Amino acid sequence: MPAEDADKKRSQDLIDENLKKAFSDTLDEGVPDRFKDLLAQLKEKTPDDPSEEPQK
Repeated sequence: MPAEDADKKRSQDLIDENLKKAFSDTLDEGVPDRFKDLLAQLKEKTPDDPSEEPQK
């Protein structure tokens, strides 16, 4: 069974490596300006203090 364990480990390493590459590329893309604008608008409308929220 040691050969099967080595194959399993190799497969897991390849999966890990490919996932890291995929997510690394995504992180390098950055945030689109439109999304940044929407976040800024949301931040302006959201109270900093939860006690300032309107009562329902």
